[in-house]
Amino acid sequence: MKLEVLESAIPHAAIEAALAECGLQTVRERKLNLGLTVLTVIGMNLYPRISLGHVLQKVCQGLRYIWPQPDEQLAGPSALSYRRAQLGVRPLAALLRRVGAPLATPQTRGAFRFGLRLMALDGSIEEVPDTTANRAVFGGHHGGRGTSNFPQVRVSYLIECGAHRIVDACFWPYRVSEHAGAWRLLRSLTAEMLVMWDRGYYGYDLLAAVLARGTQVLLRLKAGLPLERVRTLSDGSYEAYVYPSDARRRNAGERQLVRIIEYRLTDPALPGYGQVHRLLTSLLDPERYPALDLITLYHERWEIELVIDEIDTHQRLAQARLRSLTPRGVIQELYGLVLAHLAVRSIMHRAAVEAHLDPDRLSFVHALEVIREAVPEFQKTTPADLPRLGARLLRDLAHRLLPPRRLRSNPRVVKQKMSKFNQKRPEHLHPPQPARSFRQSIVMLI
Repeated sequence: MKLEVLESAIPHAAIEAALAECGLQTVRERKLNLGLTVLTVIGMNLYPRISLGHVLQKVCQGLRYIWPQPDEQLAGPSALSYRRAQLGVRPLAALLRRVGAPLATPQTRGAFRFGLRLMALDGSIEEVPDTTANRAVFGGHHGGRGTSNFPQVRVSYLIECGAHRIVDACFWPYRVSEHAGAWRLLRSLTAEMLVMWDRGYYGYDLLAAVLARGTQVLLRLKAGLPLERVRTLSDGSYEAYVYPSDARRRNAGERQLVRIIEYRLTDPALPGYGQVHRLLTSLLDPERYPALDLITLYHERWEIELVIDEIDTHQRLAQARLRSLTPRGVIQELYGLVLAHLAVRSIMHRAAVEAHLDPDRLSFVHALEVIREAVPEFQKTTPADLPRLGARLLRDLAHRLLPPRRLRSNPRVVKQKMSKFNQKRPEHLHPPQPARSFRQSIVMLI
């Protein structure tokens, strides 16, 4: 069985190859085979409001209309549980590696800068059902503000900024450092990329490992990180050496030459106003890579925050935790979540390119609904008519556009009391907005 509406993003052949790679080909064909189980795991993250059994009905809805015996019953809950346990995690991980390659082309607006593919690395925390097994494996937050009510999984993402598409992901117990996820994601970095990450991910060894792959970096530095200044460049930035924390390695002469850009923001409406910000980059030539352009570019790292918002708020539903009651089920479900988002964003990218639009202009919420509704329609359509139906789907996605991005700023506050962020108060409802463009608010420090 295929899910034709997603075939361009997640081909049936890729699913079969991932199952074969993991040695999970079944001899006997049953009502619920492993290929259909993979589609159900992906489908449960397209239809988060309904039960898993109802998800299977949605996935098969169009096919049941054309089956020779339309009253034949689908597999029941026990069969679903058995097949999910038999499937495990490895085939989903193998499938992501097969279909998660970067998608943007030179025709994708905003996907490249300086000839480099823009990538971002970040993470989030997902809450899972509070079972004994999940609590034992994943753990949760413990601190002065209390203990998390639910077990928590640490998720690390590598995304393609221009396509808003997840390229790779990995999942860890809460106690594991976010740096571990960053190290795992190095496997997907190539020399054509410029990867951006926040100051919490900085580490000399991680930086050196990324540069060893030929990947360029642009990242924010923590205050107080010692640097050995070498020389000031023509645009006010400067070259510097960074060193490993281990004294023996420093004494042996191990170091990396980088470029540092320091700046302040002059608009009080912008977060970080008045503070000194420092960026580190491997792009050393100030003529080819002007500092002001790199400062502006770094803030496109926030595209990954929008991707996480798409997953948590609109696809998975922020008020609903994951469903799975076992640790293996949780990781399997998270891979399904990533694959479902990847499929939706892949189709949106095709629609944007064919309509000569920036993918930012397409609504993820609109696309999610259109694709959900198209599942049975594609299944009931003859193979000869699928290209015409697919073209109509792309036009439908590009029909309802978001307004152009406007300059805006919001305080980083939340309503929850137990949070590291400041509490949201009435004065935060209508914060002052920037009076000048971000670029006009930058003052280089020389």
